[in-house]
Amino acid sequence: MAIKYKRILLKLSGEALSGNKGFGLDVETIQNICTGIKSAYDLGAEIGIVVGGGNFWRGRSSGEMERTRADHIGMLATAMNALAVADALENLGVEVRVQTALSMQQVAEPYIRNRAIRHLEKGRVVIFACGTGNPFFSTDTASALRAAEINADVIFKATMVDGVYDKDPKKFADARKYDELTFSQVLADKLAVMDSTAATMCRDNNLPILVFDILHPENIAKAVAGESIGTLVSEK
Repeated sequence: MAIKYKRILLKLSGEALSGNKGFGLDVETIQNICTGIKSAYDLGAEIGIVVGGGNFWRGRSSGEMERTRADHIGMLATAMNALAVADALENLGVEVRVQTALSMQQVAEPYIRNRAIRHLEKGRVVIFACGTGNPFFSTDTASALRAAEINADVIFKATMVDGVYDKDPKKFADARKYDELTFSQVLADKLAVMDSTAATMCRDNNLPILVFDILHPENIAKAVAGESIGTLVSEK
């Protein structure tokens, strides 16, 4: 079967891994998400994953804590999530490597671009943890950076809504969903796709973003196959 996207960077939010709990890890939810990832993998996609850490920690809501330290705690949260996703994928028979931007060699490989690309070429899923390894940068920015570094065809941003809207669809019944957008529109209208640093990086590197609902993990394989789902953001 021909697929539209050969190499993808999947951005998973930490919140998505907590299911209905709202905090921590929900094993059943992670298994469902990883089953969706495996379906895309079985189609022949090369898959890199960046995980967030919001199910454990959010630096911006850490109160009076010094920002750099708060962000370092968030990076450690993403490492926990990466190991959980790796375990679930391995239980499904997928070969996985976890690479971290902070050194923790007892539990994962350090991030090395050429090694990551080699893993992808050998059919391994690579999970990138600890963001960029630097404070003040979000995991959205890490997704844009890693996608550019591994020469990904697209970024899949798996969220809790089915695309990008002109306003919050959970608060406004008349919210309008976009099928396609440009990065210039996203930046000008301050739409909630990615933070401005990440969106600018994607625009400058001609990296499209497909935003869709992770509550239906089969969407990952559908997106790889080129089915029309979610909202596609690109610079035409």
